[in-house]
Formats: sequence, structure tokens, C-alpha cells
Amino acid sequence: MSGVGTVRGQLATAAATAALGRRLGALLRAGDLLVLSGDLGAGKTTLTQGLADGLGVRGPVTSPTFVIARVHPSLRGGPPLVHVDAYRLGSLAEVEDLDLEASAGEAVSVVEWGAGLVEDLAGDRLEIGLLRPHGAGAAAGHPDEVPVEPRSVSLTAHGERWSAVDLAGLLT
Repeated sequence: MSGVGTVRGQLATAAATAALGRRLGALLRAGDLLVLSGDLGAGKTTLTQGLADGLGVRGPVTSPTFVIARVHPSLRGGPPLVHVDAYRLGSLAEVEDLDLEASAGEAVSVVEWGAGLVEDLAGDRLEIGLLRPHGAGAAAGHPDEVPVEPRSVSLTAHGERWSAVDLAGLLT
């Protein structure tokens, strides 16, 4: 599918998740907003690491759970990556305190756990949902269950920015 809408696919491994990120990262430009959702361990940070590789920004890229946000400058003259983990944020006011609007036009902003909190930052955005299947341990209530593959991914485009992007092609 080309244009605005939703495409769905499967990611067989963590390496496939990172590869999707690299392909997408190569297409990103200043002002892009990506909102990532999925449960713990679904691959949001792995995807962001791939995005960082595709963008050519300085790493290492790790989950900013405790620092909330990290800025990764470009190593090749492109936009920086602003990587936000909104898991610990409980309100719009806390998101506004991060002042993401200040860098939104100059950077690529990736917000993990941002659904319902950051959509107003940009009318044009890409929402990426990652869903991991759970092993038998989940049904038995084991917190240390080992996830199984593949993971499901959905890419939902909003706005004109994404109308010419072949989202389905990113999943091949």
C-alpha cells in the first residue's frame, strides 16, 4: 500500500525488527514524529536502534526509561534523533514539560509509550504498534516467560507526509 493508512506484517526475529527500523530510518527527515506502542519487550527499543542506524546518529541507543529523553546527534549532517520513553509520564502536562515542540521541526522524534500523549506534536506522524506473542508461561502467570516469535507490527500513517511512502514495502 502506498499512502496514508495502516499496513500490517510480521517480524520473525529481533534482527528483522532492527532491519525494519534501518529501512524506515533511511527515509526519515527533520520534523518526523513516530509514536511507538506495544507491551514490555515487544521491540520498541530494538526498532529505535534500527532507526538510529538508518538515520546515522550517534549511539548507543538504549531505552531512556529513567532519563525520559535522549538526543542522539547526527554523524552525517542529518537531523538528530530525539528518543523519548513516556512510560513514566502520567499526564499531558508532564509531556509538555519535556518541551518536545522546541526540537520537533529540527529533529526526528521517536516516542515510546506515547499513544494518547504526543499526537498533537505533529499532524503528520507514523504510529507503529508492536505486539509480541506470549509463551505458555504467560497463561500460567509466570513473569519470566520467554517470548515467542514472530512479532506483529502495524504501521499507521497520519497526514500528507506519509502519502507517498510505501509502508508495505518497508515490511518486505
